[in-house]
Amino acid sequence: MKDLQAVLAAFYDATQCPVAVWMGDEKNPAALATAISAGTVLAPDALPETEQGPVATNGGEILTARLAGLKRAWMTMGPCEGGSRPLERNAKLLLPVVNQMLRTGLEMEHTAAELAGRYEEISLLYTISEILGRTVALEEAAKTILTELSQTVGARRGAILLYDRPTTMLYAVAAIGIEQAQLTSIPINDMGSVAARVFRTRHLAIADASESTSEHEAIYSRDTMLAAPIIWTSSTGSLPLGVVILSERETGQPFSAGDQKLVAAIATQIGIAIQNSRLVRASMDQQRLQQEMLLAHDLQMKLLPRPASLSADAEIAARVVPAESVGGDFYHLFRLGNASTGVMIGDVSSHGYRAALIMALTMSAASIHAQIHSDPGAMLGALLGSVRDELTTTEMFVSLFYGVVNRKRSVLNYANTGHPHAFLFAPDGKYERLPALDPPLGMVDEPPHAKSLPWHPRESLLLLFTDGISDARNAKGDKLGEQRVLDAVRKNRKEPVDTILEKVFESLRRFTGRTPLRDDQTLVILRA
Repeated sequence: MKDLQAVLAAFYDATQCPVAVWMGDEKNPAALATAISAGTVLAPDALPETEQGPVATNGGEILTARLAGLKRAWMTMGPCEGGSRPLERNAKLLLPVVNQMLRTGLEMEHTAAELAGRYEEISLLYTISEILGRTVALEEAAKTILTELSQTVGARRGAILLYDRPTTMLYAVAAIGIEQAQLTSIPINDMGSVAARVFRTRHLAIADASESTSEHEAIYSRDTMLAAPIIWTSSTGSLPLGVVILSERETGQPFSAGDQKLVAAIATQIGIAIQNSRLVRASMDQQRLQQEMLLAHDLQMKLLPRPASLSADAEIAARVVPAESVGGDFYHLFRLGNASTGVMIGDVSSHGYRAALIMALTMSAASIHAQIHSDPGAMLGALLGSVRDELTTTEMFVSLFYGVVNRKRSVLNYANTGHPHAFLFAPDGKYERLPALDPPLGMVDEPPHAKSLPWHPRESLLLLFTDGISDARNAKGDKLGEQRVLDAVRKNRKEPVDTILEKVFESLRRFTGRTPLRDDQTLVILRA
């Protein structure tokens, strides 16, 4: 207002008429405070209520005029020094100038104050963006964010409440002006809670203490309270995540429209941060799970015996391809006494972690029982005794084929508990199915049966595979079928077993293309 002061001083020098601009309470003239003046100024004994021009007061020695467009501003002139002066004419000349200069000055001050306030808000938004950018979990940054926000809007109390889906409660992750022991969660169906209503309706609310009747919210609602929903918005819609509460303003003034916009903007940032945090956490959990699955897959593959370890006794090729990182398909090989070789293939119902655990237990127990029981039926009966409790608990079962080839006696003894794909190829290429003799292991308590068939050393082929191969589908949904596998083996039966196995999987790949696996795939071929 220095320019206005200079104008008033110049007027006084030219006219010797004191002049002043007053700012104050129009209902109480005694409370007027001189803002700008020149000369010896007297306070008027009356104030005009309208903008009607200069009005004589104090016995006509002073002219007073209300400034247009300003609620609490007046100009006074006189008494002039050295006798009478044309007060009314001078007042009419000066009044428009003072009015315009004062309005311009006040607008500039208001604009400066507004810019300062916006600067604080912009600075706060930038600060909070930095805080959220540096942290993954909102809980780590919540107290800092709440402190910054409450200082900007001048609130003594506040809290950031997040929604907990399992309990359907709003719980505090940060609070200011409230003791930790006083914090309480708010049910989202609490009809007396302002915060719960804001969460349900997804609309900001300002409420006085009387509007909140919830005992859970009493600690937050001792004064006028501003509650803003924390919402995450995407292309598919919006999701409420929590509520920001602020109350007890230091100035005692109500929350302004600017305060509401600021808190709503911060709540939006918090919502984005929460969702990003959850997505990051889910991604990290997924990566950790994938790593664990890969480790489990490596461990499972190491449990499977290497066919080369029995190369002195038999020519064997085997492969397991899990539908997931771990699966329930497996095979096992045994070097037995009396020129005998044992081979087992199994398929645990379902696949994944639980099936892999049953598979590992079955293989471990089979390694022991195969060395004790020469009869395949007795061996599977003993195996059932070892795994019965686990199969009952998990409600799983195992389809198993266990065969023992005795090269000296030229015989194949086998037991089959529900395994559908077991075939014996004769030297001339003819084959016969080795059907299931009993239900899958774990369905009944009776011990499995065994059967014997002739074996032609170095000419007969034992083919075992799981339904993951025969049931494999192409992009049209057609199944590979059993016959394609049998044809590939018969066509290449004179080749080494490793070559036969590759031919089968080559046929499988040509048929399925890039169609994802539906089930584990296991194939075993033995020539002894």
